[in-house]
Amino acid sequence: MKKLVIASLALLAASAAPALADQMDQVKQRGTLIVGVKADYKPFGFRDPSGQIVGIEPDLAADVAKRLGVKLELVPVVSANRIEFLQQGKIDIVIATMSDKPERRKSVLAVDPQYYSDSVNILMSKKAKYTKWEDLKGKTLCGTSGAFYNKDVSSKYGAEVKAFDGSEKPLFALKQGECIGYLYDQTFIQGKLLDKDWSEGYGMPLPGILETPWIMAVKNGEDAFAKYLSDVTVDWMKSGAIVDLEKKYGITPTDYAKRMHEEKAKS
Repeated sequence: MKKLVIASLALLAASAAPALADQMDQVKQRGTLIVGVKADYKPFGFRDPSGQIVGIEPDLAADVAKRLGVKLELVPVVSANRIEFLQQGKIDIVIATMSDKPERRKSVLAVDPQYYSDSVNILMSKKAKYTKWEDLKGKTLCGTSGAFYNKDVSSKYGAEVKAFDGSEKPLFALKQGECIGYLYDQTFIQGKLLDKDWSEGYGMPLPGILETPWIMAVKNGEDAFAKYLSDVTVDWMKSGAIVDLEKKYGITPTDYAKRMHEEKAKS
């Protein structure tokens, strides 16, 4: 009886194992890779005049789909739902400006090396005369729900962060005078300042802080898929693909992107 029970358990384990690491097979059988990206975060993911989602991360997603030999479907996500969408199976991969934090690595399987790194900054009116973060004590900032640095900035610099879903609502609130600035990722702010509507009256006078790498992620247990994406990421770094995409979309190449290109190109 004992041997029979052990054999049955072994059979169950063997039958369950493939289900933990078959996401790539499912993608290939489906013929479509479904990727969660931002649609309100220029230049990493935004809608062009036709309504199509474009940007640096959609281009990266398209490259993954091409390598897998499948079509690409982009699903718009925001900071508050991107992990939930991945866990629920609504998307296969999340490539959506997601900062690498320990609590997130418990919820999803992060792809290493991190494909990008960014700092935190504030978009504010050129009329505002703030030159250092300490000047923000007692001031109200607009922010995006789910951004890890909202709490950090509030506790360290004494600013109150009024959070909204997505990035368009806090930008609207900023223009309506509900806050003195929009606290968000520095590359996003650089992207906004490419638009005439923002560049004429707004700027980024403070230095960037809290530099944090970004991760792509798949569901926990999808080790084979994560390993595949890891190899793809290294290839992007070797070729300088991410630096090229930064230039394509008007972003000054980050130190991280340049450094990783130099390091991987030598290896």
